[in-house]
Amino acid sequence: MTIVWVGFAAFMMVGGLTEFVRKLAVQLALTDCPGAHKGHRRPTPYLGGVVIVAGVLGPAALAVGGGDPRMRVVLVAAAAVALLGLVDDLRPLTPFVRLMVEGAAASVVVAAVGEVRIFGNGLDYVVPVLWIVVMTNSFNLLDNMDGAAAGIACATGAALAILAFMVGQRGVGVLLLALTCGCAGFLPHNWTPARIFMGDAGSLFIGFVIASSALLVFTPTTSHASLAGPLLVTFVATVDTCVVTVSRHRAGRSLMLGGTDHVSHRLRRLGLSTWQVALTLSGAAAVTCLAAIPVVRGWVPAAVPLAAAAILGAVLVWLLQKVPVYDHHLAPSP
Repeated sequence: MTIVWVGFAAFMMVGGLTEFVRKLAVQLALTDCPGAHKGHRRPTPYLGGVVIVAGVLGPAALAVGGGDPRMRVVLVAAAAVALLGLVDDLRPLTPFVRLMVEGAAASVVVAAVGEVRIFGNGLDYVVPVLWIVVMTNSFNLLDNMDGAAAGIACATGAALAILAFMVGQRGVGVLLLALTCGCAGFLPHNWTPARIFMGDAGSLFIGFVIASSALLVFTPTTSHASLAGPLLVTFVATVDTCVVTVSRHRAGRSLMLGGTDHVSHRLRRLGLSTWQVALTLSGAAAVTCLAAIPVVRGWVPAAVPLAAAAILGAVLVWLLQKVPVYDHHLAPSP
């Protein structure tokens, strides 16, 4: 299967099957109901992730075939994480169970990829595993507003696919192309007002694929690039997670509960509409991902974008803390 057909198949499968799955979810009463800690205002089916997973893994598996054995490991581990998300959608699991399964899947991927050469000790294995788990859940947290997670996934997947092809990681590039096109096929159904959500099955799968792919792309590089590259391609998710963590810690709120205190909700408080928030976050993801190209090509010392991303991220986290989010609920999106 050629690269073009992988993207076309993923787009058509997801775009064509999402409405069928939406109707099925409605019939089975598998809907996400409004609540105090949620931003939507009407019951919305949430099985969209099942279509995304099928539409991405099917074409990607056919294209990868018997090639790079590391890609087979990533595909199987990603499918396991997607299954975990589906179970959690149908019957919520404890955080411990989720983290154990995610950790096991991440450990298998890191063992297949090889340790990242940063610290020169056992941390070179432990840190990548923890990073994949954190990023998997960070993308899960990004799925909090119509079009946001799917839009960010499109931008991140496309830019990271370019990077993968640049460094000769064809299998990774094919998987990311399928992910990009699959999310693009899902986006019209998820654009405001969303007719369906992707649920944990979709958001955990997307986060795991992007984190694992970034590891494959940047592992062969220098230590600074191994840090700068993944940080740049997951910049939006990282900032969002840090904003929520700091904010809830300061407010004495649980880190494990949902809430309308993410970057997307803060941008809504600043006056942006739902679709403007989705475009802003997607655009920011595209810019920071493309900023990793000079790192991969060796055009700039990796320490420079690493320091710039760290400083910019810290400033954004500090500034966004000033947007009030706990005094009242968000008004319904226009």
